[in-house]
Amino acid sequence: MSEIASLVSAAARKKLLFLPHAVKQMSRLDRMISVQEVRRVVLAGGIIEDYSEDPRGHSCLISGTGDAGRKIHVVCSPRDEYLAIITAYVPEADEWDAEFRIRRPL
Repeated sequence: MSEIASLVSAAARKKLLFLPHAVKQMSRLDRMISVQEVRRVVLAGGIIEDYSEDPRGHSCLISGTGDAGRKIHVVCSPRDEYLAIITAYVPEADEWDAEFRIRRPL
């Protein structure tokens, strides 16, 4: 995952581009995830899933901490000029382990 990590880091330092789906998910009343929280997760969080075969292009899921210590997941895809933010959400406790890094089996 180190290759995608370096690509994400380099793209994030240039610009974050929030795709429409991300904006819609971030602005849900039960989430209200800020741009600053997404930036914090992308720059300081850890990659927990690597989607090298994603038809939209190589992407990954990053887990990190937002305001007031809440966990936030961000799916993003590095491009040459920017980091595309595909979605951001607050993970459901019953779907993840205690650290929100490993999916629970269905």
